[in-house]
Amino acid sequence: MTFGFAKKILPSWKNLLLAIFAAALLILAFPDFEYWFLAWIALVPLMWAVEREKASTAKSFVLGWIFGTIFFFGTCWWLTYAPIHFALFPPLLAYSLIMIACLGAGIFPGIFSAVSSLLLRRFRSWAYLAVPFVWVATEFLRYGVTGNSWNAIGYSQAFTNSRLVTFAGVGGVAFVSFLVVLPLFLLQTPLLALIFRGPSKIGPFYEQPPANSNEEFRQPIRRSAAIYSIAVSILFFSGILLTDFILFGPPTAKPGRKKSAYLVAVQPNVPASGLDQFNWQQLRDKQFAAAQTKVDNLSTGDVILPTVVVLPESPMNFAYNDDREFQNFVNDFVRKNNFSVLFNSSEPEKGATKYFNSAVMVGPDGKQVGQYDKLYLLPFGEAVPWFLEGIVPGFVGNFAYGREYDLFPVGDAKAGVMICFESHFGQLSREYVRNGADVIIEMTNDGYLGPTPVLRQHLANAVFRAVETNRPVLRVTNVGITAYISERGEVLDAAPSYQEDTRVWSVSKSDGSQTFYVKYGDWFAWLCSILTIGLLIFGIATGRRSSPTATNNIA
Repeated sequence: MTFGFAKKILPSWKNLLLAIFAAALLILAFPDFEYWFLAWIALVPLMWAVEREKASTAKSFVLGWIFGTIFFFGTCWWLTYAPIHFALFPPLLAYSLIMIACLGAGIFPGIFSAVSSLLLRRFRSWAYLAVPFVWVATEFLRYGVTGNSWNAIGYSQAFTNSRLVTFAGVGGVAFVSFLVVLPLFLLQTPLLALIFRGPSKIGPFYEQPPANSNEEFRQPIRRSAAIYSIAVSILFFSGILLTDFILFGPPTAKPGRKKSAYLVAVQPNVPASGLDQFNWQQLRDKQFAAAQTKVDNLSTGDVILPTVVVLPESPMNFAYNDDREFQNFVNDFVRKNNFSVLFNSSEPEKGATKYFNSAVMVGPDGKQVGQYDKLYLLPFGEAVPWFLEGIVPGFVGNFAYGREYDLFPVGDAKAGVMICFESHFGQLSREYVRNGADVIIEMTNDGYLGPTPVLRQHLANAVFRAVETNRPVLRVTNVGITAYISERGEVLDAAPSYQEDTRVWSVSKSDGSQTFYVKYGDWFAWLCSILTIGLLIFGIATGRRSSPTATNNIA
C-alpha cells in the first residue's frame, strides 16, 4: 500500500531532475552569486516538468515542493550561522532545523505547481498566460501566511541597475516579480514545448497537422514560432522601456535639492559575542569619538547645517531610559558637540513588564526628541506568537510590538526608521511616506549571521523600499552593508563589510510626491490573487461539467 501511494504522488526521476535544475538556476540568480539574468529562465525546467506531470495535481505539487525546498535552503542556509557559532548547536542539528523550515516554505511553490497543472489540464497551453499571475499570488500567499517573502523572485533584480526595478514604484516587488516571469511563460515556455512536443500541443501556435505529419511539416511551424517569439520579446521590452520613460522620466540625475541636514553613519563592527563592561564602554566611546571627528569637519560655507549621528542596531544593547550613566553620557556629549544622535535602545513599555526594540533620538539640547518602537518584530527571534508565549522562548528577546509610525526631524526634513528586519516590509516605508517622510533610515545588525549572503540579500530589500517610495534609504549597519540608496535604487558610497567605518550623507526635503505604490500599496499582488482564485474556481467548475473522456483528451 505504501509503494502504491508513493507511486501516485512521486513524479518521474527525469521530472524531479528538471525541478532540481530549476532550483539551482534560481539559487544562482541571488546573492552571493548574483547571476540575475538566470531568474528569467530558471522556472522553464520546472514548468516543463509540471506539464509532463500535469495529469496529476499531487505529482505537480511534489515537483514544486522539492523545487521550493531546495531553493530556500540554497539561498537561506546562513540561518544556521547563529545557532552553530553562538548557541553551539551541532551543525547537523542546525542544518536539520533549517531544512524543516525550508520544507515549510517550499509548500508555496508546491501550490504554484499544483494550480498550474490544473490550469494546464483545463486550458491547455493557454494556461501559460495565467502562470505569471499564479506565481505572484503564491509569493503573496507566502507573505501572508509566514509574514515574509524573503527572496521573492523580483529581489533577484535589485543590483542589475536595470530600468525594470523602477516598476516597484507602481506595484512593489510583486510587480517586478511578475515582469521577470511574464515573458518566460508568454514566450519561452510555449516555444520550448513546441520544439520538443510538436505544434498540436501548443495553443498560441496551434495548427492541425496532416495525417502523415512529419518533420517537414514541423519545421515551418518552428521557424514561425521563433520569429513570433523574438518579435514579441522585442515589443515587450520596448514597452517596458517606453512605459518606464513615461512614468519616471529619463535616467538622469535629479537636480540637487537644498540640503536640510547632514547624517553621519557609524559602522562600528561590534562583535556579536564576548562583550564585557570594560570593552563595552571602550566601544561606545570609540563610536562617539568617530562621529565627533566627522562632525568637526562638516560645514557648508559659513553655515553649519544640523547634523544627526546615527548608530546602528548592534549587540551593545543600549537602554537610554533605564541606564542613567548612559543617559548622562549621551546628553552631555550632544550638548558639547551640538548635534543630534539617533540610536537603537531597549525601552520599557509603560504599564507592562515588556520592553520595546526602539529607535531613540536625543537633540543638541540633551533632551529626547522622539522614539519609534519597532512594529515588525522578528518571529521567534524578538517575539513569540501569542499562542506559543511561555512555551517557546525568543532567541534574542520577547519584545512588545510598537503601535505608531513615528517620524524624526532631520533638519527641516522628516525621517522614518526601519529597524533591521523591518526593511523587508513595503507597507512600513509606504506608511512613513504617506505621513510625510522625506527620507528612510535603516538601522541594522546582521553580525549574528556572519559574512554570508544575508548581507547582500538584506540590502536588496532596502533597494526596493527606496524605489517603491521614491525616497532615499540611508542604511546604517553594524557590520555591513552601510550604504546610501538613491530613489532609483542605486547603491552608493557603500562601506566595506566587517570593518569600522563612517559615512557622511546630506539629507534634503522631498518634493512631497507619492508613487502609485505609496498610494495604493499591494494592489497588484491582490489582483493576481483574485485572478488566480477566479481561474481556479472556473477551472474546477468546468472540469466537473466535462465528461471523463473529454478531460482525458484535454490532458
